[in-house]
Amino acid sequence: MTTKRNRKTVRKSKRSRKNNFWYDHGHLKPSSLLLIILLVFLTFLLTLGWLGKFSRNNQNVVTIDNTQKKAFIEQILPAAQQQQEQHHILTSITLAQAALESDWGQSQLASKYHNLFGIKSNQTNSKLLTTKEYVNGSWITVEARFAVYDNWAASIAAHTQLLLNGTKWDKNHYQAVLQANNYRQAAQALQAQGYATDPAYAQKLIEVIEKYHLNRYDQ
Repeated sequence: MTTKRNRKTVRKSKRSRKNNFWYDHGHLKPSSLLLIILLVFLTFLLTLGWLGKFSRNNQNVVTIDNTQKKAFIEQILPAAQQQQEQHHILTSITLAQAALESDWGQSQLASKYHNLFGIKSNQTNSKLLTTKEYVNGSWITVEARFAVYDNWAASIAAHTQLLLNGTKWDKNHYQAVLQANNYRQAAQALQAQGYATDPAYAQKLIEVIEKYHLNRYDQ
């Protein structure tokens, strides 16, 4: 049997459940509804602001990249042309390899140690760094020691000497590159002789050369 006091306690409990910050007698308060709408609207504005900032940042990256690429080519072009005049290394190949290997001069190896082509070395001043190589059908990260140069021109000269002198086990290893009549032949020869482990290396070089019309410097 429910006593009068118990009934009052039940009614009071029900009222307490119905009356709170959000509800009044079981109904959503107008002020609460306005607050919810305001919160949703603010969230929407914040999302739009973040997306707009992200979009602007992406646009800036594209603009900066294009500017940096042009500046990079202009900076190393004289050294690349000098190597072509002296040793018949196609300028377009030197430029494309430098761009591809160094991420347009932005990689740590290129920007800090002036090594544009990923040339490895066991000399005392070489630096131990991580790099990605394509082995057995997949990309892996390995550590290797890389040569350090005083400037990019020195790196380009060392790259030429590598092509001229070949490897320790084959002095004529890159003769097909030196004898190539055009950038396509040279790119294919570099890949055939294992200059890089990337199976798409030649195609990437060709794409860089053709996209930025680097072969115009081969004349």
